[in-house]
Amino acid sequence: MLVRDAMSTVVLTIGPAHTLRQAAALMAARRVGAAVVLDHDTSGLGILTERDILVSVGSGQNPDLETAGAHTTTDVVFASPEWTLAEAAQAMAHGGFRHLIVLDGDGPVGVVSVRDIIRCWAPARLREATLAAG
Repeated sequence: MLVRDAMSTVVLTIGPAHTLRQAAALMAARRVGAAVVLDHDTSGLGILTERDILVSVGSGQNPDLETAGAHTTTDVVFASPEWTLAEAAQAMAHGGFRHLIVLDGDGPVGVVSVRDIIRCWAPARLREATLAAG
């Protein structure tokens, strides 16, 4: 199975000036755990995750004053829609993160998360086990 089969095509894109509260509200409304941060000034893509927001708030920072840009990971590993789920899982495990921005051509076309991979792998593993037992 490929990344394109598992990824979420709901890509929330925000700017670096969004506050963490705004980012959290948008992520909650879209039911996603990460936002792609597009900085038009640097033409760069980064990612802001629920964990980034949690760390900021947990350390006492004000989510109404902290910006997405200050908490964005810019050293991002991007996935291709053609990667296998095993390749995506390996990249996540190696980098210690739970989301990959999926790029195809000029920009982001999706985000794949650990949850997406598990959602796809679990039924396949169950079918394999059933066939092996049967």
